[in-house]
Amino acid sequence: MMNEESYPQFYVLFGGYLNQDSDLWGDTLEEVVSCYKRDSSPEEIAEALGEIDKIKKEAGESLDKKFYETYGFNFNPILWGYTTTSFLEELKRLLSD
Repeated sequence: MMNEESYPQFYVLFGGYLNQDSDLWGDTLEEVVSCYKRDSSPEEIAEALGEIDKIKKEAGESLDKKFYETYGFNFNPILWGYTTTSFLEELKRLLSD
């Protein structure tokens, strides 16, 4: 189950940054993720990177459905020009930089 306990950094990232008010943090995914990184410790960023792999592994073929069920009300990767998979890969790249 994708919740605050099993995905604490996703809870912060999507609850506080990548949501309906994301324009407060920036106009692009890179700008918004940059704010998250600025406000997070290296350990929290590493945890978020681990959660990317975890969600892909746990959701498997149902990644789009599970992601949308959990975060779709506040964030939809399609509206940002991504598929769920390409969004997670871009997120991973941005967090790793």
